[in-house]
Amino acid sequence: MIRLGVGRRLPAGRRLPAGRWLPVVHWPSVLGRARADRGPLALVAAVVLVVTLLAAAVPPLMDSTATDATRDAIRRAGSDATVSVDANWDDDYGQNGGRIRNADLAKDMAGFFDRAEYALAPNLRKTLRPPVTTATSISLNVAAGTIPRRFQLDYVRDDHGGPAVTWVSGHAPRGTVTGSAETTFADGPWEAQVGLSEAEAADLKLGPGDHIPLADNQRNPYKVLISGVFRPVDVQDPAWEFVPWVLKPTPGLDGPGTVRLGGLLSDESLPDGRLALQPDQFSRTVWFAADPDQLTWESAQQLAATVVALKASSGSSALRDTSLRWDTQLDRVLNTVRQQVDAAYAQASVLVIAVLAGAVLVLLLAADLLARRRGPALIAARQRGASLPGFVAELLIESAAVTLPAAAAGLLLSWLVAGGAALTWTLVVVVAALLAGPAFGTFTAARATRDRRAPANRAARRREERTAQLRRVTVDVAFVAVAVAAVVALRQRGITAAGGAALPASAPALGIVAGALLVLRVVPAGTGLVLRQALRSRLPLVVFGAARAAATAGRALPLLVLTVTTALAAFALTLDTTTARGAEDGAWRTVGADARLDVPYDDTAETPRLAARITAAPGVTQVATGQVTGIVRAIAGGDALTPGLVAVDASAFERLLASNPLPDAPELGRLTATGGRIPALVRSDDGSLRPGVTLQILRSGAAPVEITAVGTAPPVDGLPDVILVDAARAGLPYAPNTVWVNGPGAAQAIRATGGAPLVRADVLADRERAPINAGLTALERAAAVTLLVLGLLGFALSAASSAPERWTTLARLRTLGLRPRDTHRVAGAELLPPVLVAVVCGPLLGLLLVTLTFGPLGLRTLTGQAADPSTVVPWWLVGAVAVVLLGALVAIVAAEARVRRRRRLGEVLRVGS
Repeated sequence: MIRLGVGRRLPAGRRLPAGRWLPVVHWPSVLGRARADRGPLALVAAVVLVVTLLAAAVPPLMDSTATDATRDAIRRAGSDATVSVDANWDDDYGQNGGRIRNADLAKDMAGFFDRAEYALAPNLRKTLRPPVTTATSISLNVAAGTIPRRFQLDYVRDDHGGPAVTWVSGHAPRGTVTGSAETTFADGPWEAQVGLSEAEAADLKLGPGDHIPLADNQRNPYKVLISGVFRPVDVQDPAWEFVPWVLKPTPGLDGPGTVRLGGLLSDESLPDGRLALQPDQFSRTVWFAADPDQLTWESAQQLAATVVALKASSGSSALRDTSLRWDTQLDRVLNTVRQQVDAAYAQASVLVIAVLAGAVLVLLLAADLLARRRGPALIAARQRGASLPGFVAELLIESAAVTLPAAAAGLLLSWLVAGGAALTWTLVVVVAALLAGPAFGTFTAARATRDRRAPANRAARRREERTAQLRRVTVDVAFVAVAVAAVVALRQRGITAAGGAALPASAPALGIVAGALLVLRVVPAGTGLVLRQALRSRLPLVVFGAARAAATAGRALPLLVLTVTTALAAFALTLDTTTARGAEDGAWRTVGADARLDVPYDDTAETPRLAARITAAPGVTQVATGQVTGIVRAIAGGDALTPGLVAVDASAFERLLASNPLPDAPELGRLTATGGRIPALVRSDDGSLRPGVTLQILRSGAAPVEITAVGTAPPVDGLPDVILVDAARAGLPYAPNTVWVNGPGAAQAIRATGGAPLVRADVLADRERAPINAGLTALERAAAVTLLVLGLLGFALSAASSAPERWTTLARLRTLGLRPRDTHRVAGAELLPPVLVAVVCGPLLGLLLVTLTFGPLGLRTLTGQAADPSTVVPWWLVGAVAVVLLGALVAIVAAEARVRRRRRLGEVLRVGS
């Protein structure tokens, strides 16, 4: 007889009918098992739903976060996110050797604009705002006043004709002459009319009809007449962003301590503006600002590639033709965002794979529980002739009925929450949930009814034991080899964008699983040693507890689930804590104190008085002043460098650093040494500035300053390259423009003086609210909580799977005189080894993988630091895990005791051996 299914047999010698080779499903058995085990099946469905939701929602959430980060970076970049194109003017030399006034120059500017817009690729043009056209002169010296002032002639037009202004006095600039005219060098400077804003007219103390005393660096005079004073209708008009010095004096654009002003040219005076300057002193540019609202993460990557190609095809500045020359820092801005997004994708991939690893182990444990519960029924059905294919079909149907609706619900929730659902990562948990139950159930039935007999020969039995041990060692070695390969791949290649490569992203999870497997092989030896020591004790409870612990210590899944989930949770929490502390340190390095006041250029004479008022304010502990020059020209070892120059009072600055978390700088005392070259402390990200090097700081119109680097400078205001000198020893002009303030009242003290402080707490909050950082923080905490819940769930499942055997044994011990309270202690001792291993080895494994894998995750790109942040271990996790797991152990023992307390002694005695 050939068994087709439960209750169906085919007589020997007869062939199967066509189409009846498939296994027959016994539906009453399927429904009966599902009803009897609805609790564990509902638990499996819940795990699948939650993990599917997390795994499916993370990729679309990361995509939207990457888009938000791109838009945020474009907004913060300002002028760096613009695309500019310039071209030389057509020659304006006349037949008599002079220069011709082109009365249609404004129309030529419009043609230049059309040519630039036509040259843009369509995909690039869609992501840019309406262009702005400018024509600007070189910055000329203003021969008046004590503050170094520079002046530019500026023409600006947008697609609406130009930013609107109201003339409060005088009139709009007009042409010096009507039509065309030719001028020669012998005629003297050509006059051009410009308009001034109210702020600039007040700064220059000039008005309509006055000439601005201008000269270039060779002291050649220029003739510029003020035709009127205007007020902008809308100061927020995008056109003003490209010539902000036309509206108000702008410091620092032409060097430290300088201020730039601008005069507005009109269509009529534009030809005169060009003629008033040398041919190479007046340039024209079309500006295209990026539109953040039109960008997505994918279009930003295409935009970066397009911009790079555009710059590569740009004409050379050495050529004197009118070819277009493109320039922008937009590719650099987008590349910085891409690095941050790559780091975020890497961390998200690691965290999601960690959650998937924990979920798969819990699903395997749930399948083991179902197989143990159904073991007697499955074995009986198999002994009555049920086929293994029939078992597989029935259990697959049951598993699909539980898994697929739960997975579909998780995908639907992901679509509602995240606006999309990714299938790649969800397949892992769905496949595990589909196949684990059928595999465990079929294996249980097959193993119990196989006809293979144990050999009677001792050598054959020993050979079988060695074969089994060799198989276990092979599995362990394979896991360790894969984990090592994953860690090596992660450290060598890192994780690419868009989810990362599977093997490197799996390095933490594989490493922890491999470590847990090695721990698992040691646990039986440890429990055996405890049992041997307990046998010497005269306390029976110690013996019984150690015996039960040794008997169950070999079960792999409970220990793996607890240890792996605890270790991965420790990894996720360490990642969260380290990132948070790194962002805090980055905020300290950016500001330099609790708050910082940047003094405007024309108020630097008041800096000492402001510092005195701030020092006397309540809640202020330390104050230091200094002059911070963003960029200076320097030469070190024959290389040209552009570091920042900072001059401070060394002793006051040292006290400031000692009162905040920034690294102390004991070498500041060397800055006051006398004799020889000027001593300085240096710092650079690329190592170009290092102690022992000799530097020359170049100055316009003055001899270079010789400096010797005597030590490493502390971080100052987030400058990547910095030269720090003592103001009294440097021999340089000193006008302090920065005030650093420590103390809880630092920000309020600066506001009381009327200044606008840069507050460290605000910088930190701004970085924490950044799209990428906020999203990763939520994911890290969600992953840690999910893993801890999965660990507790696995602990409960392992206790439930071994509960019948445990309480049968304890009931028999009660017949020998063991009290109910004592049975609870023995049960707790049996469940204790996995808890102890998880509490001790779990965090240690997590920290080991932290050490091995944190470097390639690029945490510094998210924390705002120059180097990777120092690892910060949340040691409270060990205590919290111990309390939670021990509490769960007590709760499980109490719940089992309540369930089993009404079990009669006769039921225990009737159970077979």
